[in-house]
Amino acid sequence: MINMGFFINGKELMGENSSKVFNPADGSVVGTVALGDERIVDEAVGAAKNAFECWWSFSAAKRGDILYSCANAVKSNVDELSQLLTSEQGKPIKEAKMEVFRFTHTLEHYAGMAKSLRGGSVPNLDHNPARMGLILKRPLGVCGAITPWNFPLSLAGNKLGPGLIAGNTFVLKPASTTPLTVLRVASIMFEAGLPAGVLNIVCGPGGTVGDRLATHPDIAKIGFTGSTPVGKGVMSKAASTVKRVTLELGGSDPFIVMSDANIDKAVSACSVGRFFNCGQACLAVKRVFVDEPVYEEFKEKIVEKVKKITVGSGFDTSNRMGPLHTEGQRAEVEDQFSDAVNKGAKILIGGKRPSGDSYDKGNYLMPTVLEDCSFDSKMNTEEVFGPALPLWKVSGMDEAISKANDSPFGLGSSVWTKDVNSAMKAAEKIESGYTWINSISKIYDELPFGGMKESGLGAEHGYEALEHYMATKSVVMGTE
Repeated sequence: MINMGFFINGKELMGENSSKVFNPADGSVVGTVALGDERIVDEAVGAAKNAFECWWSFSAAKRGDILYSCANAVKSNVDELSQLLTSEQGKPIKEAKMEVFRFTHTLEHYAGMAKSLRGGSVPNLDHNPARMGLILKRPLGVCGAITPWNFPLSLAGNKLGPGLIAGNTFVLKPASTTPLTVLRVASIMFEAGLPAGVLNIVCGPGGTVGDRLATHPDIAKIGFTGSTPVGKGVMSKAASTVKRVTLELGGSDPFIVMSDANIDKAVSACSVGRFFNCGQACLAVKRVFVDEPVYEEFKEKIVEKVKKITVGSGFDTSNRMGPLHTEGQRAEVEDQFSDAVNKGAKILIGGKRPSGDSYDKGNYLMPTVLEDCSFDSKMNTEEVFGPALPLWKVSGMDEAISKANDSPFGLGSSVWTKDVNSAMKAAEKIESGYTWINSISKIYDELPFGGMKESGLGAEHGYEALEHYMATKSVVMGTE
């Protein structure tokens, strides 16, 4: 069993209180982690504040070199880290390895951008050659990061990559149910050359640790990924000290299939986009709208595809889908199933727990496809964070776009059609921060990612993420 404490100023510190970390596949105890409080947060913020001037004084290129070393060190420990991640989160070991590499890819991406950080100048202010304007870029200072349990490592990387390269230091709060991998990575990064105090980790309840990060006067910015209700609370609390915030919140991504689409490729992308990580992703296929002429073909093929998804422990490499993360998460999805069926929906496949001794102690649920869900059912009005795929029949692109936008969320979206004009119309009209056209739902570090409506604020990835971790300052220089 693994026992971990806080990671502050390059050292692991044990606390007075701790909580157990459970394996979602069988309920066994993976380890324990120290639980922080406001005092521990203050200590971590102090360490980050003390480390800031030194970290900022390094050239961006040197910070990039250090991040490259950190990424390489993490990759060298991929087997250990993926085992730990599967143990505490539940995802298949293959997906856990993908997440470790996703984290290192993001660090490497921003390390590569280090030498591109620059400001600007404006000559001849007031038509005076002796007066020049300078535009300076500087780090914000100490930043807070609050990350969820579904992708505990890669979502931390989305904040650390741009934030560290820009010259900021961090206090990060991982989810209480998945803290172990992040803590281990922090120690690996320190051993690889990240200076003490630049990255600090404090675990604990959101109501104490998270709230203190959001209101702490020495924290300049909060990067948060999680549910929309909690994100609203973080934003409200951050307002007390006028902190900058970036929020990556819930989503209910539409997936539109027109009659001229490549149906086989659309079915494959839909299956991956919905059932990857057991459907526990903000950015995931969650509402499918299929043009009437190809609806029956698509329905038949997606059901056949889902039949092939094997469910079980993430350590068995033959399994393609692991358990849901918690019993409460499974109960919530089952409630959404029941609500849909009570309002007229038909379950085409799944909709129940798998049976057998190997499943009894885990939070398993079969991958599920439904049709004829009422638009006022929870399957459409709520974010469904589990392996459920509702299908709706539509008549053309205009109706599909209208139904896609009939949601408080606006995170991702997908469009499948060979008509370029129709695809571009959808890309412009659908209210979401990301649209894939004839492509699987994959995030790229080169492109900005942020939600519309209640799906978030600000951007992660791309150069735009760097802007959220830098302050812009104007200077007027007289040279008379």
